[in-house]
Amino acid sequence: MNISQVSKKYGLSIDTLRYYEKEGLIPPVHRNESGIRDYTEQDCGWVEFIKCMRGAGLSIETLREYISLHAKGNRTLQKRKDLLIAERAKLQERLQEMQETLKRLNYKIDFYDKKIVACEKELLGRRKNK
Repeated sequence: MNISQVSKKYGLSIDTLRYYEKEGLIPPVHRNESGIRDYTEQDCGWVEFIKCMRGAGLSIETLREYISLHAKGNRTLQKRKDLLIAERAKLQERLQEMQETLKRLNYKIDFYDKKIVACEKELLGRRKNK
């Protein structure tokens, strides 16, 4: 799959895909005889993984470390697991904060719904009295 196809498939710009590779967020992408990127299923798996992790808020530095550990093979399994556990804890904390924000937003929206209904009733009452 060429870079344009991967870009469309994952909803990432071509520049982002090049950046991910340049910064070591994905391992070097396979290239054909002409030197053009030719994404394999494994390459696409990395793109999908990084997109997911970036969407969850993992930093470039953390992902770079993860990729570096992965390149060192099975002797880094525990370190990779520990890194993911730490990131999961951060994500759970952010999710809890977002849930609190959502509750507050729902409260405020409900408040305005009640105010709007009250104002509409008041306006209708005025019109009837005229």
